[in-house]
Amino acid sequence: MTIATATEVIPFQVDADGVARVGGTRVTLDTVIAAFLHGATAEEIAQQYPSLNLADIYYLIGYYLRRPSEVEAYLGKRRAQAEVVRKQNESRFDPQGIRSRLLARRASRGQ
Repeated sequence: MTIATATEVIPFQVDADGVARVGGTRVTLDTVIAAFLHGATAEEIAQQYPSLNLADIYYLIGYYLRRPSEVEAYLGKRRAQAEVVRKQNESRFDPQGIRSRLLARRASRGQ
């Protein structure tokens, strides 16, 4: 029996914003790896994100396990970017007391 070897394409693409998306979907690499790191199996991830191909999920998990420092560096950059965006949003929209402001607005409209 002969088994052919082939070079496979990594099932994610980096979009214009620098976000790695899985298999042509909107699901991010961050999402798949976070689920895996929280104990989800590939099958559980596929159930949660039906747009993903199970084989792609296994491939990504393997990719992460073979290159953890590269993937962690990417994830670290993404966390830093998210923090910058969070701070920008909080500087524009004060999160303190938002619930009471929304309830007051609802009450003033008679709802």
